[in-house]
Amino acid sequence: MPELQPKQHALKCGFVSIVGRPNTGKSTLLNYLVGEKVAIVSPVPQTTRTAVRGIFTDKRGQIVFVDTPGWHAGRDGLDRFMNKSCQNSLEGVDAVVYVVDTSRTVGVEEHQIARRLKSVKVPVVMALNKIDLKGDRIGQYIELWEEVKGQKIDEITNFVMIPVSGRAGTQTDKLLDILFEFLPTGPFFYEEDVVSDMPQKQLVSDIIREKLFLLTREELPHSIAVVVEEMRPVKGKTTHIRAVIFVERDSQKEIIIGAKGQMVKKVGTLAREELEVLLGNKVFLELHVKAQKNWRDDHGMLADMGYIFE
Repeated sequence: MPELQPKQHALKCGFVSIVGRPNTGKSTLLNYLVGEKVAIVSPVPQTTRTAVRGIFTDKRGQIVFVDTPGWHAGRDGLDRFMNKSCQNSLEGVDAVVYVVDTSRTVGVEEHQIARRLKSVKVPVVMALNKIDLKGDRIGQYIELWEEVKGQKIDEITNFVMIPVSGRAGTQTDKLLDILFEFLPTGPFFYEEDVVSDMPQKQLVSDIIREKLFLLTREELPHSIAVVVEEMRPVKGKTTHIRAVIFVERDSQKEIIIGAKGQMVKKVGTLAREELEVLLGNKVFLELHVKAQKNWRDDHGMLADMGYIFE
């Protein structure tokens, strides 16, 4: 008689959108959950401009996280694209992680986001983030959700709250447990060793932009864009990268370049160090700075940068 084999448990697989207002720590949380840096992080709100996919895989299955730009009140073309990207991220997902910053008071943007999430048909997990900063405003977010849903928090179905810290990793394992409970069974969407499906040029431009934000955030909050014009191998294991940094005014161009070119040189050094780790070889990074008036409202230029309008 043949030996009976244990039954294979079906794996859980699905898509989870990470949403919230700007600077709540969505990208930091995503990077911790995935275990690698797949989204750039800075103290500047709206650092993330496009939806970034990070993939977590273990013996339970696979979660494809979609990190989104922060929902915000915006007026120009880029702002409209980012808000549309947030809205689109709610379509076709199996669950939503709604990240709130418990160190900040509930504001107008938070009320707008909660109303947008009110009618989603999939489970919502409210991640009460930054509890390592001793956030004392958890009660405000509970009251907000009760107000929007018109029910007491313990009566709301398909809803879970969990205090977390994306920076310290507090309760991130528990968050994954909750999400796997909500996911359907099915095959993997990506190979087990894949952690992101972001195009390489986009990742390179984001890394450069992150360094610019870190070094110039007081002076140039959102006027910076980076376009990688060329990536090619040269002389064995060296990659030549040519990128253009766009700003809106000549005065901003002077800030980016800095006295005797020191600022752009510092940006290049920081970016090159991270890019060499990412690409696994030496990098020759060539940076140019151009002033392009009103680029944030130039749909043709935004499309060239990867911000597609339909």
